[in-house]
Amino acid sequence: MSKYSSERVPVSRVRHLSPNYHSLKLGPWSRINECRPGQFVHLGLPDSEIYFRRAMSIAAVDTGSGQIEIIFKVFGRGTRILSGYHKGDVVDVLGPLGVPFTPPRQNETCLFVAGGVGFPPLFYLASRLVARGRDPETIEFFYGGRTSGEVVERQRIRQLGVRFHPVTDDGSFGSKGLVTEAVEKYLDGHPVKRPRMYACGPDGMLKAADDLARKLGIPGEVSLEAPMPCGFGVCLGCVVPLRAGGHARVCKEGPVFQIGEVLL
Repeated sequence: MSKYSSERVPVSRVRHLSPNYHSLKLGPWSRINECRPGQFVHLGLPDSEIYFRRAMSIAAVDTGSGQIEIIFKVFGRGTRILSGYHKGDVVDVLGPLGVPFTPPRQNETCLFVAGGVGFPPLFYLASRLVARGRDPETIEFFYGGRTSGEVVERQRIRQLGVRFHPVTDDGSFGSKGLVTEAVEKYLDGHPVKRPRMYACGPDGMLKAADDLARKLGIPGEVSLEAPMPCGFGVCLGCVVPLRAGGHARVCKEGPVFQIGEVLL
């Protein structure tokens, strides 16, 4: 089967994490063993009037049951409809698509920088690393949102055993300020040996993370969010400029890019 062949998959579990954040488990799905952290699925809503698919980062994979989990925020009509789905409803799944994260070297300390709905792919990466034997205390997991309600799944992050650093703009949970400011402040007071950054979140946060990493000489990767009408590089609807010149498609050459590669 081509990876560009879609498959109708049932919703197997629904959780409403906050008024705007929702979790769906989908499965069983036949492509489950091909998923890698950083990749995404392209979802069609076959029983609705929504024509274009929605790109959704993979938040978790359960190979035993053949299920993937997506966590999303309601931004528009499509995600609002998806948030109303129930167990047994069906979605059309295409994927897994896109370039995954590069795993860190064993002697590197991971700096995860998640903002809002940028949390799911980093949670998947952290879960995969810990499951494969990485010491969770070598993962500094910074997670920021505007308010307490935008920092979801806290208990699941803590259960991984990683070093969790919640941040909110209004100080309603964790430290107050921007997540990238918290990362910079932490690095000022805690020298980190061989850091590697992984970042995903809104454009402004990604630019700040990319700027900070380049200023401090920290290697790593950023995962971009963009409208992706086709999901596999045909429509050119998600093109971004590269720092070295030229352009790249977020859905095909990304969504994961090296620090400094994209002109953010």
